[in-house]
Amino acid sequence: MSSTPLISAIVLNYRSPRDTVRCVQALKKQTIADQLEILAVDNHSDDESIGFLRAQLSGLPDVRIVEERGNLGYGRGNNAAAKLARGQYLLIINPDNILPPEGLEKMLAVLKSDEKIGIVGPALVYPDGSIRPSARTFPRPGDLLRKRVFPKTWHATYQKQLHATEMMNVDWLVGACLLLRTDLYKELKGFDERFFLFFEDIDLCRRIHAKGKSVMYLSSLKVLDRKGRLSGSSIFSLFTRKTTRIHLASAIKYFWKWGFAA
Repeated sequence: MSSTPLISAIVLNYRSPRDTVRCVQALKKQTIADQLEILAVDNHSDDESIGFLRAQLSGLPDVRIVEERGNLGYGRGNNAAAKLARGQYLLIINPDNILPPEGLEKMLAVLKSDEKIGIVGPALVYPDGSIRPSARTFPRPGDLLRKRVFPKTWHATYQKQLHATEMMNVDWLVGACLLLRTDLYKELKGFDERFFLFFEDIDLCRRIHAKGKSVMYLSSLKVLDRKGRLSGSSIFSLFTRKTTRIHLASAIKYFWKWGFAA
């Protein structure tokens, strides 16, 4: 790789070091891996994560291990890592996402094809072959309750159209695997750090739209994802799970920022 990478990939780890290593290994197998730097960031996991990452990843070319001094949350953790990124483009990818070898090159080609495209994300596919509904319409306050009472109908707006074409412009993409220009990310000051976890991806996509740019869902690219979402799936978990309470707090912050009729 040249002294300046084309793409910087951020893999933010929190208590999932084995997933992080598998994600990094998949990134090292990309067709354009020679133009890629990887920042494997531990968000102050209180387990064996940092030792495992050092044992498995230390010495790999163009891989940098970063240890945060505290759990910064998802948005702030990615923002801190982005300050270290040297690439023209920025890939934000969750540890439990596995890109096929040609995946990053395909995402980059889409982004480079049109300056009006602000951000690109692939289809997320579970191990059983089902598609995660990761391209969604902007939520309304009532969606929070409907998600838990009727989870199968959550964000069904794009259901029929999403895979009828190679790609389409959508409201927002789940922040599991996203590629955008580093300059745009920095212009937007990255994720809004008021969101510790959840809704920071919706907010980022909303601000990208406000810049007159599109949020592109690339349905022809399938990226392996893992089932099991942090925010809970039933009405009974609403006040009992810590992550669900964080989700609710982020929702309130989001609607306060954008308006409850957003």
